[in-house]
Amino acid sequence: MSAATSTRTNEQCCNKGGGPGYSTPLEAMKGEREKLLYVVMVSCDETKPDYLATIDCDETSPTYKQVIHRLYALHTNDEFHHFGWNVCASCHGDNSKKRRFIILGGLTSSRIYIVDTEQANAPKFHKIIEPEEIKKWNFSAPHTVHCLGTGEIMISMLGDANGDTPGGFLLLDENFNITGPWNKEKTPVEFYYDYWYKPRHNIMISSEWAAPNTFKPGFKPTDVTAKKYGQRLHFWDWDKREYKKTIDLGEEGLVPLELRFCHDPNNTNGFVVAALGGSLIRFYKNEKDGEWKVETVAQMDPDKTVSMPAVSSDMLISLDDRFVYLCNWLHGDVRQYDVTDPSKPKLTGQVWLGGLSNKNDYKLNHPDRNVNGAPQMIQLSLDGKRLYVTNSLFSSWDDQFYPNIKTDGSYLARINCNTTESGGMELDEDFFINFKNEPNGPARAHEVRYPGGDCTSDIWY
Repeated sequence: MSAATSTRTNEQCCNKGGGPGYSTPLEAMKGEREKLLYVVMVSCDETKPDYLATIDCDETSPTYKQVIHRLYALHTNDEFHHFGWNVCASCHGDNSKKRRFIILGGLTSSRIYIVDTEQANAPKFHKIIEPEEIKKWNFSAPHTVHCLGTGEIMISMLGDANGDTPGGFLLLDENFNITGPWNKEKTPVEFYYDYWYKPRHNIMISSEWAAPNTFKPGFKPTDVTAKKYGQRLHFWDWDKREYKKTIDLGEEGLVPLELRFCHDPNNTNGFVVAALGGSLIRFYKNEKDGEWKVETVAQMDPDKTVSMPAVSSDMLISLDDRFVYLCNWLHGDVRQYDVTDPSKPKLTGQVWLGGLSNKNDYKLNHPDRNVNGAPQMIQLSLDGKRLYVTNSLFSSWDDQFYPNIKTDGSYLARINCNTTESGGMELDEDFFINFKNEPNGPARAHEVRYPGGDCTSDIWY
């Protein structure tokens, strides 16, 4: 892949930020091995608060593989979910900027916590944006967080103030004050979930889940037939902040969730996983006519050998744009695809870790470890060699499909990835953290991030 820096000016990029210390994907890979992880934890006891766990990943440390700090929410029933940084690689034009603050949303409460990580091993709260402030803009349920080159922060909001549709995109300024919606005009888009932007190609793409009032109580198949879940990708003009078009993905694209562009700013390829469709779908800019297209490039169970949907729930792309990693929450596996040819991914690795497919060899080898649930969220080290896995999706869905998580807790596991030509993955038998015996009882682990950046934090201009 090309590591060339952008030829656009800072003004053209609306780029006055910086601070991550690098401006291209390949430069980011030169960083040292991660020493800490931040993991969002949801309490299994609704009377106890959620928290941000800081985990020691330094193999030379006496507290290796331990939770060394817990930052408890000031309220209960937030349902911590996804989080992101105030600054990333999109802000490469001003080295005074620093990747210091975490923006952490409560999917159920619609409360947003701003976390100061200046003391990396003991984060603290900097500011709290209360739900009432968010609902003034007719939004609820914060999800994906990305920083922008302007220094602003954008958050996808899954619902309106009442928990119905449509949602939208909410902007915060550099001081974490709400400034309003990203797009000023109404659009035909009903469902929101994840998004990723590509400034060099003046495009943003967003995916769909459902209204908060639909997914919060749990999953109902009748909601799918009633069209209460999404199956579309939406394309936006990045510079003008305007809706452009929608592509319906059909049954193979039912519930398109995590969405990623390749990291190389010149590369127009990207992928999205469809949870109920059990598909890996490529989106790309057609070179002949300049139009954005989609195609299904891999299916998790093409022969329908398993009686349940895969629920492909998370996906990311290695920093060198060579591998796609994804997990299937009901089937129970993590996959590695070589996407050197993005239209023909090649399955090069697969690890089973829980799930409902009765293929969990790990449990047989480690009967003393609580392997409830299945791989749900993943995060990859910058050098592409260590993939961290958690198993909680959302409390009501956990209780529905994996009720033992509530009593036995969640887990954080690590998979070692082969980045040579052959690819491949192997479960790290030594690295496994169970969250059953937490101070407030069992807890659910969801998204993972590194203090120094990771494979889903940064967008390059």
